[in-house]
Amino acid sequence: MKTILARTKIASLQTSSIKERFAILLNLVKIKISLLVTFSAAAGYVLTAGQIKIGTLVVTAAVFFLASGSCALNQYQEREIDELMERTKSRPLPSRKLDPGAALWVASSLIFLGSVILFYAAGLAPLALGLLAVLWYNGLYTPLKQKTAFAAIAGALVGAIPPILGWVSGRGSILDSRIWGVALFFFIWQVPHFWLLLLDFSRDYDKAGLPSITKIFSTEQIKRIIFIWLLSTGISGLCVFSFYAVHLRFVHFLLLASTSWHIWNAFHFFRSYSEDVDLRAAFTKLNMYAVLLLFLLSSDKLLGSSG
Repeated sequence: MKTILARTKIASLQTSSIKERFAILLNLVKIKISLLVTFSAAAGYVLTAGQIKIGTLVVTAAVFFLASGSCALNQYQEREIDELMERTKSRPLPSRKLDPGAALWVASSLIFLGSVILFYAAGLAPLALGLLAVLWYNGLYTPLKQKTAFAAIAGALVGAIPPILGWVSGRGSILDSRIWGVALFFFIWQVPHFWLLLLDFSRDYDKAGLPSITKIFSTEQIKRIIFIWLLSTGISGLCVFSFYAVHLRFVHFLLLASTSWHIWNAFHFFRSYSEDVDLRAAFTKLNMYAVLLLFLLSSDKLLGSSG
């Protein structure tokens, strides 16, 4: 019966509207995550090149294809787990809107396309970084999530690679300390980014039988751990000033203001955390801070320096 139902739903995709097919594709590639990865790589390119040119757009497109393919592959890998969780059971594969073989084909095609474009547009070093990110995310982090509640720490490396990839694509040196300051920020940011999401859907993780920090630590302990990571994210944001010189005063002020806002949010989380706290709001604010930091650094490079 399930097989017949699956075939019926997959067949219905053939007659679904273009809008519905597009929505399924966007869901498959986790469009928000893919866009954030792409933006951080584009910012890394701008930070060294000092301008937006054709090369920037081509590398950005390549990174988007790689990130999208990696996310689609992740959904293929976790399709059985996704079926058990409320948050993910409506995704294309567990909901039977898309055949696993088709998803794997889309993922492989996007990764291949992104790799080819990145190689011809930027060279071997950026390609190696891009493939490292894919291998780390799909080959290490994804299976590790089923083994340990601390997979996010190992997986945080994935967040640090895109800005370095963009920097190297823009002909910046991989040994330049400036981009490593930005990469450090994203490495630290990735951990509370994942754990806040995990806490928001902790029952889903329990239902799917996945390891979770909620099974290891008490609520108070988790509060302190996440607070430390949130505070560390803000401190690493301030440390970006030590690695990367900001030219425009208003950008300098906005960076300080946004970091102060983030640190205030961290203390607010620490003081008010309870079972009823709005974890999604904390998650959103954390991501807003990361995007804002990239936007301000890129704006300073474009407007305040010729490179």
